Amino acid sequence: MRKELKERLVHLPSAPGVYLMKDARGHILYVGKAKDMKKRVTSYFSKAGQKDLKTSLLIGKIASFDTILTNTEKEALILESNLIKRHLPRYNVILKDDKRYPCLRLDMKSTYPNLTVVRKIEKDGALYFGPFPSAGAVRQTLKVIHSTFKIRKCKSRTPKRRERPCLNYQMGLCLGPCSRPIAPEVYQAVVEEVIMFLKGRMPELIKNVRKQMASAAAQEDFEVAAAHRDRLFALERTLEKQVATTTDFKDRDVLGIDRQGRAALMMVLFIRGGFLLGNRPFYLSETVVSDIEMITSFVKQYYEEAPFVPEEVLVPTPPEDQGILEEWLSDLKGEKVRIMVPQRGEKARLVRMADQNAAKGLKEQLDAAMAEQELLDRVQRRLALERRPERIECFDLSHLGGSEGVGSMVVFERGRPSRAAYRKYRIKFAPGRDDYAMLREVLARRYKKVDTLRSVGPCPYGTEAGQALPDLLMVDGGKGQLNMAIAVLKALKLYGSFDLIGIAKKDPERGETEDKIYKPGRKNPVNLKKDTDVLLFLQRIRDEAHRAVITYHRKRRVMTCRRSVLEEIPGIGERRRMRLLKHFGSLKRIKAAPVEELAAVPGMTRQTAHAVFEALK
Repeated sequence: MRKELKERLVHLPSAPGVYLMKDARGHILYVGKAKDMKKRVTSYFSKAGQKDLKTSLLIGKIASFDTILTNTEKEALILESNLIKRHLPRYNVILKDDKRYPCLRLDMKSTYPNLTVVRKIEKDGALYFGPFPSAGAVRQTLKVIHSTFKIRKCKSRTPKRRERPCLNYQMGLCLGPCSRPIAPEVYQAVVEEVIMFLKGRMPELIKNVRKQMASAAAQEDFEVAAAHRDRLFALERTLEKQVATTTDFKDRDVLGIDRQGRAALMMVLFIRGGFLLGNRPFYLSETVVSDIEMITSFVKQYYEEAPFVPEEVLVPTPPEDQGILEEWLSDLKGEKVRIMVPQRGEKARLVRMADQNAAKGLKEQLDAAMAEQELLDRVQRRLALERRPERIECFDLSHLGGSEGVGSMVVFERGRPSRAAYRKYRIKFAPGRDDYAMLREVLARRYKKVDTLRSVGPCPYGTEAGQALPDLLMVDGGKGQLNMAIAVLKALKLYGSFDLIGIAKKDPERGETEDKIYKPGRKNPVNLKKDTDVLLFLQRIRDEAHRAVITYHRKRRVMTCRRSVLEEIPGIGERRRMRLLKHFGSLKRIKAAPVEELAAVPGMTRQTAHAVFEALK
């Protein structure tokens, strides 16, 4: 150990805080929390005691460390979580599952709230339910809710005023707040039933509906009693499909873990009111941390943004600082939360069930990864590529009559889309009707490197340095687009650094039956008739690039439309225009808003609100 590190260890205080381990280049390798900073950090460098694999690997790379002191251990826990999310250190467990699962959002600030599907949970005071394992599961849940409860189905933030009620009201599926004077407390009673349903309080909800049916029948209001009866039957059918796991009807999350080599998968089972509602996997392709650290990291990262904190969290192994974690979870929930390691009984059975689901999920992940690697090997062999296409970048362009030209780059890593690496380009210099010039601009902006600026000379295009180069570059188009890509790469002295292909759609008028794959230096396209899976894989990448560029192009057109309409209104400048769009989210919602809501937007006055209302009316 270097002399300066020894001196710093001597002067460390015995107080709670967070430490950041860094390598020789100053990159953060690991962020940790300590109740006693001096004791914890010194333990990394002491020879006493056997180190686990993660610590042994980490110690060999530590060149320096920083410390941040806090008043309490709980403050250190929160700071540690924030620093991990900001820096994503290599040796910390970074909780991710490669996609955002859908949730249902209920805005309780609205007088007549409705359910919307979202994939991002905000701290906005709304209630969130989920996550659901798939979009299909969300749709099925909404279908049951909309056919059982008279909550409004329209998607607007507030009900639009209508002279006549919609079809849902006429079918008895909505209370019709858009056209009828519905007391907020009457509508709120329906909302409370929906909340009970989504929280899994099915036995309690069925009991309440049965009481309402009996009360209506006693008052000889048989039409209302029949409606309650139909709701009762629907809820009972839903209850029959749910799997009862416990008899105490408590809310629990159950965590299971399975490992194969350095790959691991954590599976969470969501139990609400004693019934299993779903699960969610968290896959770690490579990790060297212990089960204890995995569970600790899961609790810290997941529940910080979870829509719901249960009464109990069942785990196979006790996490570090269990008492502090329980206290922190209790603060989040507002009532007592326990982390338990059951040894026998039905709770231990639940943990075993979670472990079994984790093992099944990990096997599926590894099998899928193996199939993807085999497919990449076949792509390399069939196209005679220099190396396996672990990272594939594909470009596509779009414009409307030469206006609003845009481009997109999608990235596939190890056979899967890496959406964080996608890029969007607004054409700045190329003529809108010249597809070749647009492609030249986009490729130059993507692949122009800082270290090549001196040799290439001045260029009007921007620089996007710091991104990894691909193993395979795909352009959407035939020989013309491929030759343009070759010319750009040669100018940037990158030609030959990675493989390059063009993918063109088939021309049925010429008798073509499949899309064509072109390679540099080859006159005819590659024949992939016997390798349909390779062609389908390349088509899927091309189609994703097309989807991305069309989506961006539509967004640009909508933004232009918004800007042109609002710009024509007297008194509405750039600042007010942006505030209106940010507050309402769309021009459609601005049109539907009354003068009072428009005037309530910061920066707006009654006069300008009236001007907007009249102009958009």
